[in-house]
Amino acid sequence: MDPNLQRFRDAVAPERVKINLCEAALLCAQDTYPDLDVSGTLRRIEELAEVLKRRLPPDFSTTHRLLALNNYLFRELGFSGDADNNYDPRNSFLNDVLMRKTGIPITLSILYIEIGQRLGLKLRGVSFPGHFLVKIRVTGGELVLDPFSGGRSLSEEDLRERLARFTGEDAAQTLPLEDLLESAGPRQILARLLRNLKAIYLEAKDLDRALGVMNRLVLLLPEVPKERRDRGMVFAQLECPRAAADDLGFYARQCPTAEDAEKVAAQLAAVTISAARLN
Repeated sequence: MDPNLQRFRDAVAPERVKINLCEAALLCAQDTYPDLDVSGTLRRIEELAEVLKRRLPPDFSTTHRLLALNNYLFRELGFSGDADNNYDPRNSFLNDVLMRKTGIPITLSILYIEIGQRLGLKLRGVSFPGHFLVKIRVTGGELVLDPFSGGRSLSEEDLRERLARFTGEDAAQTLPLEDLLESAGPRQILARLLRNLKAIYLEAKDLDRALGVMNRLVLLLPEVPKERRDRGMVFAQLECPRAAADDLGFYARQCPTAEDAEKVAAQLAAVTISAARLN
């Protein structure tokens, strides 16, 4: 196994109780940046947090720390959301986001969470439909924040308006927001990051890069058969029939009654014949 992929595998192993979100997010970039200095980039994030931490009085409230974080990250340092280039892969790589000071909701949220936690803020990711968010418990309830929009606090009206873009107006007004605002753990956050990147590469028909992302998704989510199915289909397109048969066979065994079972079975039969010819 490639050393960079092995390092990612170790970082997200199923038996690992606590995943270092920032490190794992940087390891996701190593297919594109194989020589990326992950440790050095982590130190850079630590340094950014330390600069702000030294400025804050120890008795600062949660609200004041949040205001200081927003001012520092988005006004002083100049980080912002890249509204015009959501499908630029660079926006999914945390090292690129640090360098270019722009990104998509999920990468800006990861940076926001990582720096905020070093300031004593118990920030949590929220895998909200269509737009990753961050939340934190404060006196009297919870704040839902949007790092893509400079750390803006969102009201219930704001959230339902955003939800309506994906579910329609009627559903957006009746769906329970508390279910959609559940905390996302590091594994869930990484999965959403990688799935975004997978979709970008598949849309661009860049199958080699898509395969690299899928390898990481399978390591991250070994219990999710659909990730094996998707990788198997790409292996088939790349004319790797043995690998395709292995992944598609796994999916067929795990999901025999799936809606796409017939389609997968046909593809599995084709790659099995191709693999036999190679033998």
